[in-house]
Amino acid sequence: MMPDLGKYADAVLSAYGASLVLLALLVVLTLRKGRRARAALEAVERKEKKDG
Repeated sequence: MMPDLGKYADAVLSAYGASLVLLALLVVLTLRKGRRARAALEAVERKEKKDG
């Protein structure tokens, strides 16, 4: 079901591939940073309750 891209097939497919890789990298980095932020927040909240 892929259209015939002719002589531009390599450029188009590599651009799609690069875009997918970059999007996946952004998702992974965002999830990692979110986990770190959540852990830091929980640590602060535990300390507040302890010092309370």
